Amino acid sequence: MTLQLELLRPGQISEEMARCPRIWMPLGTIEYHSHHLPVGLDGLQAHGLCLDAADLVGGLVYPPLWWGTGGGHGAYPWTVMMPGAEEIASILRFTLMRLSQLGVRQVVLFTGHFADEQLAMIRDVATEWNAAGGSMTVLALGVNGNPGASLPPDHAGRFETTLLAAYHPTQVDLSLLPTARPEEALEDPFGPQRHDSTHSLHGIFGADPRAYSAADAPMLRQAMVRWLADQVGTL
Repeated sequence: MTLQLELLRPGQISEEMARCPRIWMPLGTIEYHSHHLPVGLDGLQAHGLCLDAADLVGGLVYPPLWWGTGGGHGAYPWTVMMPGAEEIASILRFTLMRLSQLGVRQVVLFTGHFADEQLAMIRDVATEWNAAGGSMTVLALGVNGNPGASLPPDHAGRFETTLLAAYHPTQVDLSLLPTARPEEALEDPFGPQRHDSTHSLHGIFGADPRAYSAADAPMLRQAMVRWLADQVGTL
């Protein structure tokens, strides 16, 4: 049986909730990730990881919420970023209320978009909910939170390129990136020059993805899934 909640009938959902009353809620954005990656990367990687973790420790996976806030990329091509957190938080609060009424005992808010504002938003929602002391608890996590990942987190760099390739390998096309310039090897990979549209790594903050190796993808995926599954405890 699929673990994607939107594909299940009510009886199937009730059956899984009786076994493990946990819902995974992936969050992402529609956001520019340079020329070589799809704009839905954040939600795609969050959804894939949630499905893998649910397969390990139980629960069902909600469809991704394709809205995010923060990060300083709002004006980039094909980016739709909310200017603030309240609209997204309102959707999350109402969804949590309904899931609680439906008997869910744990919700995992897991964001693939890990701007500070986004992380603060899901933490605030979780803290507010848990402080009320109901029967359902909420956990807030970001894809950047695994200290044991084989690559450090980044934006459209080697980490996100490798993780996306673990789920959607045909959506990675490094041939679309320009040839590296020698002086770029000495620069700060998180510096403001990466906002320059003429830079060969425009919109990429972190390690150069042109060093990406497909062989790294399964190992990174496994490490991320194991970490995510370990965060939720038992119900």
